[in-house]
Amino acid sequence: MHLISPSKVIRGSKAWSLAIKDILEFSKKPLVLGRSDSTKTIRTRILNDLKSRKVNVFDANLEFDCCPEDLERINKFANQNKCDSIIAAGGGKVLDAGKLLAEYLSIPCITVPLSASTCAGWTALANLYTKKGQFIKDISLTSCPRILVFDYSFLVSAPRRTLSSGIADSLAKWYESSLTSSSSSDGIVQQAIQISRVLRDQLFIEGLNAYTNYEATNQSWLNVIEGNGLTAGLIGGIGGEKCRTASAHSLHNAITQLQPKNNPMHGEIVGVGILIQLKLEEMKSNNKLASQAIRQLVPFMKNINLPTTISELGINVFEKDNLKIIAEFTCREGSEIHFLPFPVVPTDIVEVITKFESQKITTTNGY
Repeated sequence: MHLISPSKVIRGSKAWSLAIKDILEFSKKPLVLGRSDSTKTIRTRILNDLKSRKVNVFDANLEFDCCPEDLERINKFANQNKCDSIIAAGGGKVLDAGKLLAEYLSIPCITVPLSASTCAGWTALANLYTKKGQFIKDISLTSCPRILVFDYSFLVSAPRRTLSSGIADSLAKWYESSLTSSSSSDGIVQQAIQISRVLRDQLFIEGLNAYTNYEATNQSWLNVIEGNGLTAGLIGGIGGEKCRTASAHSLHNAITQLQPKNNPMHGEIVGVGILIQLKLEEMKSNNKLASQAIRQLVPFMKNINLPTTISELGINVFEKDNLKIIAEFTCREGSEIHFLPFPVVPTDIVEVITKFESQKITTTNGY
């Protein structure tokens, strides 16, 4: 079964205003979910717009990442008030929490991304974390959101950093799916891989322009935010699990266990994971194209202010048992790293990260 897309995607500079009519067709008691103080102004507008239409609207905020404790608390609140939809307005973890709550309550979810940092507003998937931000597991949902509201006027207010993080997360679609699924005989999967290749090329061509000229009048900015928030989600919807994640994401999940000091975003960790995956390909399968890909990626990542080593995320892998923790979590049973076309064990991860962190990355010569 493929859960390909939201039932409706409303995109543009007035997407939220246009979406209200559609939302009110099935929801009279929505719960607006958010978290960050930096997005409070937008959430207040959403609440006021609904109240002005005589809607009995409620609101709740996450205290942490998308974690069981927050979900249980807000689930009770929504139940007590008989809320009939969840409007999740925020970054990826808010969107994931909104989708999970809607699933638990068997009510529709409306996702309103307030940054272009992930494709969480699109997918039938949610990641669960501890209160400290450590990855627990991903959860497959029974449907994509009912409506995805992709409002440019909301997204342009997000920090520039969220755009570069989203670019890294979107690039992973190509580097992971082309490795895990290239031998698939399924035509739809192959089409998803080709979309991820086109997306990669577009991000390389327009990413720096979008990052440098961060404004809604810049067509490159529009193309990149929609690549991050929409196309990346479509790739996973069409291609399925193996077109969504592999070693870059499994390394992300492991690195969160150590709670990096620099509070990196999801895509920033995934970007470092892509580089390590490429080094792993080089080591395990003697893939000469992997080193060429690194030489292409590193300057691009540096130009849009992305970290390119685990140490830049705020972790010294050579301290304590950090390297062992990353290696064992990455290779745990059920990890997406086992989607790779070659076996990977913890000693492989220890070896590749040791070499990776010990060698200085340059923008001219690679490794």
